[in-house]
Amino acid sequence: MKIINDSSGKKDLVDVQVGKNVIINDFVNAYSCTIDDGTKIGTFVEIQKNSHIGKNCKISSHTFICEGITIKDGVFVGHNVSFINDNYPLAVNQDFSLKTDSDWKLMKTTVGNKVSIGTSSTILGGIHIGENSIIGAGSVVTSDVPPNVIVAGNPAKILRKLD
Repeated sequence: MKIINDSSGKKDLVDVQVGKNVIINDFVNAYSCTIDDGTKIGTFVEIQKNSHIGKNCKISSHTFICEGITIKDGVFVGHNVSFINDNYPLAVNQDFSLKTDSDWKLMKTTVGNKVSIGTSSTILGGIHIGENSIIGAGSVVTSDVPPNVIVAGNPAKILRKLD
């Protein structure tokens, strides 16, 4: 299934708000999220509730965007990128009862305008990635990234500033 919404204004597809000229390729699992105008979503992507993807973004295949992620405009997300919203996940409470939504704190992440995130990177919860920054492939981002820098590694460190 390939969805192209080129109607005027936003349109509901199930419980996803989809802007104009959005391309959503086959095998995408998206629910209760927003995808803004001109964005392209690759195959095998999951976008969970309360996430927002801005205008003119490219989300490559096999990417996981969990609850509470905001991706601003003009962002490139490479293949197999994972966003995390709980840095200490557990399946059960002390009494071995399954955890529910009320048993954890959502760690929101924001990706600024015109960021590029390389293939197979992992972005931990509660991170802010500044605009125009580049995350090198395979990086593990454990802390905020300032604007206009290149970071890479595990943990990701600033390699240089961009002009």
